[in-house]
Amino acid sequence: MTGTEPQGLKLKREVGLISAVSLVAGTMIGSGIFMSPQFVMSNVGSPGASLIIWAVCGLVTICAALTYAELSTIFRESGGQFIYILRLYGPLPAFFVSFTVIIVLKPSSIAAVSLSFAQYAVAPFYPNCMPPTLVVKCIAAVAISVVAIVNMLNVRFAMAIQIIFLVAKTLGLIVIMTAGILIIAKNGLENLDSDIAFEGTTLGLSSLGMALYQGLWSFSGWNNLAVVLEEVKKPEVNLPRALMITIPVVTIFYLLVNISYLVVLTPREVMMSSVVAVTWGSKVLGSWGWVMSIAAALSSFGTLNGSFFGGGRITFAAAREGHMPSILSMAHVRRLTPSPALTFTTIIDFIVLIPGNFRGIVNYFSFATWFFNGLTISGLIYLKIRNSDLPHTYKVPIFIPILALMASVFLVLAPIVDKPQIEYLYATIFILSGTLIYIPFIHFKLCPHLLEKVTVFLQLFLEVAPAEKNM
Repeated sequence: MTGTEPQGLKLKREVGLISAVSLVAGTMIGSGIFMSPQFVMSNVGSPGASLIIWAVCGLVTICAALTYAELSTIFRESGGQFIYILRLYGPLPAFFVSFTVIIVLKPSSIAAVSLSFAQYAVAPFYPNCMPPTLVVKCIAAVAISVVAIVNMLNVRFAMAIQIIFLVAKTLGLIVIMTAGILIIAKNGLENLDSDIAFEGTTLGLSSLGMALYQGLWSFSGWNNLAVVLEEVKKPEVNLPRALMITIPVVTIFYLLVNISYLVVLTPREVMMSSVVAVTWGSKVLGSWGWVMSIAAALSSFGTLNGSFFGGGRITFAAAREGHMPSILSMAHVRRLTPSPALTFTTIIDFIVLIPGNFRGIVNYFSFATWFFNGLTISGLIYLKIRNSDLPHTYKVPIFIPILALMASVFLVLAPIVDKPQIEYLYATIFILSGTLIYIPFIHFKLCPHLLEKVTVFLQLFLEVAPAEKNM
């Protein structure tokens, strides 16, 4: 050849350390910390036990996140869990992951967060009653649309929004923490006295499992950086640093916020509250209690932006491996964003937004989330034992993935064994039904030309082209 071949499109590395911290923290700190405390308390029954659950959730999260950080230096591709399972176990288990995450878990999570944002946003306009469902869902749809447009236009703009909303939600949490510290200094730890802190504690496997599900829901988003790895600057350095900065700080924040809730509200008030932060705000801030609704709305919007950013990349990575239509693996020729995958994600989000009970979906599919996490973590343990000389720049002591694997096994089995419900079987059947798509269309590649004309049309219409891996 006499000249150099033109290089294909690649996603830009726009995510530096500050953006990485904001992406992880901004996705983790969402509606969960404003709503989940009552669900954690309801399952374990006492303030002391609920604080232990929150601390355990932080420990499990940091162990799982550091395990994924090591895997990201072995498999340097975007897609996170999907890519790790694909490389470790093969295409069929990886398809189960992408199928479940893309069709159920991510859309349900995004729909739930968008509805939380909408409920908080309209709460000041409906002070004495529940807002109309249609109004809430319309505002949720608008929020998803805004986030989708921002993410399609520019990665840097999306990260700027993430940083701004992270600052706003952090200020809201600081208000709660500071007020709690002042109240403790004045009145002491009345509700957390050692004599009553553990009264009413329930220790069933199912109740502990469900409490951990609700707590870990508030920590979800820790794996977002692994999903967008090819857009992170110096990922071998910035990914573990961002995780080590973010997760311990978020855990401390969550513990202090929960302590603040518990020194203001009785355990019964916490369990009976629909939004514990707003109930706390009405007691502590009086006529300014509506500020907590605004803080929760801002927090939810930041989480929505981060979740959407990561969710689109999972679709993009799956399509690039042939598990989704090829059009979804393409990037905009000028903006260098995976706009087809983001568009597809938006459509699925709108469909899921129309009906449902998202919290029920999250509960019954959480065992699947932790089954896939456990499968991924066990793969790293195998690699560390079998191939200890693997070339990668970041390593964790083997006891960390072992702890994360033990937690995953407990989270998968505890609720099912202690309190089996038919919904777990339905969730399992749904996941395995992915085989009906995988075998004919992906393994045997039936109808390979079916989408060619549509793909060419969409390429021209959307101004997109195939994107190479950014190694």
